[in-house]
Amino acid sequence: MLLSGGGTGGHVYPALAVLDALARPRSEVRGPRSGCGTSDLGLRSSDTGLRALWVGGRRGIEAELVTRAGLPFEGIEAAGVRGMAPRGLASNLLRLARGFLQARRIVQRFRPDVILVTGGYVSVPVALAGRLAGVPILILLPDVVPGLAIRFLARLADRVAASFEAARRYLPADKVVVTGYPVRAALYTADRDVARQRLGLGSKRKTVLIFGGSSGARRINEATAAVLEELLDLAQVVHISGRLDFEALQERRAALPSTLKNRYRLHAYLHDEMLDALVAADLAVSRAGAATLGEFPAVGLPAVLVPYPYAGAHQRENAAILAEAGAAVVIPDAELTGERLLATVQELFNDAERLAQMRANARRLAQPEAAWRVAENLQSLVSGLQSLETRD
Repeated sequence: MLLSGGGTGGHVYPALAVLDALARPRSEVRGPRSGCGTSDLGLRSSDTGLRALWVGGRRGIEAELVTRAGLPFEGIEAAGVRGMAPRGLASNLLRLARGFLQARRIVQRFRPDVILVTGGYVSVPVALAGRLAGVPILILLPDVVPGLAIRFLARLADRVAASFEAARRYLPADKVVVTGYPVRAALYTADRDVARQRLGLGSKRKTVLIFGGSSGARRINEATAAVLEELLDLAQVVHISGRLDFEALQERRAALPSTLKNRYRLHAYLHDEMLDALVAADLAVSRAGAATLGEFPAVGLPAVLVPYPYAGAHQRENAAILAEAGAAVVIPDAELTGERLLATVQELFNDAERLAQMRANARRLAQPEAAWRVAENLQSLVSGLQSLETRD
């Protein structure tokens, strides 16, 4: 199987969750569904020697995430085309053409039975090369609103696995199966006290998780820094800043009173420990990338969401899903200040009943079977079966 997608962890982690589901029966985590038993998915490594390869951008974050997960990775040329000036557009189209030739050679050599793509411009040459070779293609759409790459590729794909019903209106209706957002199975079984212990956090104090996605978010970082002492009076903070603002925030931490310094856990990025951070938190302050749609519900994490206003503004739709379910509060990017952030966190922490209801509302959005639903649809494409959308 070939996998492709790039740009953010929100494109990588769902596909890795699906790959994990292909390698073991559903009963290992959630128990078998009625009438389904624990029969394997047809691509399990223990039975058929599942071979998987991730094809991503040479300059993207996906290489680091994928190789850390133990999956082989090959990089190809790729570039975006949205909003480019004519000269830059011509250059990027040339890079995409080179990427297509590279992807075609990979497909010819690897000879996959199926291709899973999660979006990003790097997935375009991979899917085109697969289509030319007659390989079945399944798109996994993490966000509610598909980007340009997915909108284009949906016409070529055999099936599109959408995280939410709301995505159907943007895609060819006859190809869409709503599976939910696949997340790491461990999110459903992790223990909060153990997670806090591993992160060096106090077990009794309220915990706020602050992050802005794979690259960080300057607006969130600046708002946090502006009211850091006041936030630390309310709670211990796990702050994943991204690499660009990390040094400045390290200096901010060094200036804190000693009584507050240990309550502020600053990281440029978290890999495996991100699971602990999600489980340990009472409240998240974050962008509204695709991962929030799956990971926050999986752990029942209430959120203050600050959607990124650019790149097609798809994060606004992601945030709306959680807000309309009563699981999140949304602050527009242009309105986020330190004072607004502090007041929102204070308001939520002062209303234990509301926070508990937000947690329950988030959990109602969880889709613990999502990874297996996507895995089964991959298997059905390989075996030539119809969509498994209606199976109980």
